Amino acid sequence: MKRKIIIFFSVVFILFMAGLFVFYLVKHDSSRWQVALGGIFASALPLLLLKGPDNPFNVPAIISYYLFLICSLFLGSISSFYLHYKWWDSTLHFFKALYVGAIGITLYKLFIPAHVRNDVSKWIIFLFVLSLGVLSSVLWEIYEFLGDMTFTHTMQRGGNKDTMYDLLCGLGGSLMIAIYSLIRKPKV
Repeated sequence: MKRKIIIFFSVVFILFMAGLFVFYLVKHDSSRWQVALGGIFASALPLLLLKGPDNPFNVPAIISYYLFLICSLFLGSISSFYLHYKWWDSTLHFFKALYVGAIGITLYKLFIPAHVRNDVSKWIIFLFVLSLGVLSSVLWEIYEFLGDMTFTHTMQRGGNKDTMYDLLCGLGGSLMIAIYSLIRKPKV
């Protein structure tokens, strides 16, 4: 089931972004064709999960990845939601941190054997999930900064205030999923 979902969403999103790439390339809209080109590669990444023997990510995690791509690449950048709705960017930073924290829980389950998990402190899990979510926010802000310094000049329109607000939203999402992992430790 997971395999079919990955193939379906990847193919649909790759074709959609390829169509947008050609459309905006012909129109000489460099910022949008670059986003569409990046979308082609980002939507192909989950296909790498098909190479392994067992995909550790559940269906909601897979669908959430594509939902994030649609919201950030298509709606946010190509459809200019980032420019028209001030809350759009921060909401995505919050969601991304939640998502990466949930991926952190999956990675914990993948790399820590079941017989050892009872001996792992719930605070270690809390710190791991929190740190992973916050790290994703920091890396995303570095990406925005480098993008503005080299290509777009539109990712951090609010400057330092935008960066700090996005980092706070990322911290909020990370903290929320970390608290969830703390409370649900026996089942995590």
